[in-house]
Amino acid sequence: MKAALLLFVACAFYVSLFAMAFAVSAQSASTRGNLQGTRVAILVADGFEQSELLEPKKALEGAGAKTSIVSPEEGSVKAWSEKQWGKSIPVDVPLSGAKADHFDALLLPGGVMNPDKLRMSAEAVKFVKAFVEAGKPVAAICHGPWTLVEADVVRGRKLTSWPSLKTDIRNAGATWSDEEVVVDKGLVTSRKPADIPAFNREMIRIFAKTAK
Repeated sequence: MKAALLLFVACAFYVSLFAMAFAVSAQSASTRGNLQGTRVAILVADGFEQSELLEPKKALEGAGAKTSIVSPEEGSVKAWSEKQWGKSIPVDVPLSGAKADHFDALLLPGGVMNPDKLRMSAEAVKFVKAFVEAGKPVAAICHGPWTLVEADVVRGRKLTSWPSLKTDIRNAGATWSDEEVVVDKGLVTSRKPADIPAFNREMIRIFAKTAK
């Protein structure tokens, strides 16, 4: 009787281990592949925060997305890395030839100089506005929401950003919240580089759910 009980417990233990391993494997595969075929535009000008482009870009590509750097700069666009200039990244699509129709989702990295340049560009503002008006998902981090404010697409929404933007965001008709990540109607926003893990998680989830 004792031997049978021990055998039953051992079998139950190994079945449980197998089930857990299968669940983890399935979840991992889903995370890697749930953006297969999704085309993501990453809009930046010189002075974008390096980590806020490279880390989300890597996460998107790891989930199966095809990313394209879109920029008003010619040839390459230069990053800012905390307190100094960082890497130069090749531009895949010049802003002058970019159309929201060619993409499924949009990523707006931060950095102070980058969105300040973009919001002064009528072409960039029009490009951003087209995504929102088409119901396509957008993810913006740190100072990235500045361009959304300029495009007048945050009214009635809840979002977060680098704290210095909160007055601009409120004046644009949105609700500002001090959270690591906020999701509202296909818009994903975060405050700073430290929020990138949460930002990436929700960006991939919303892009997979919303992007067509």
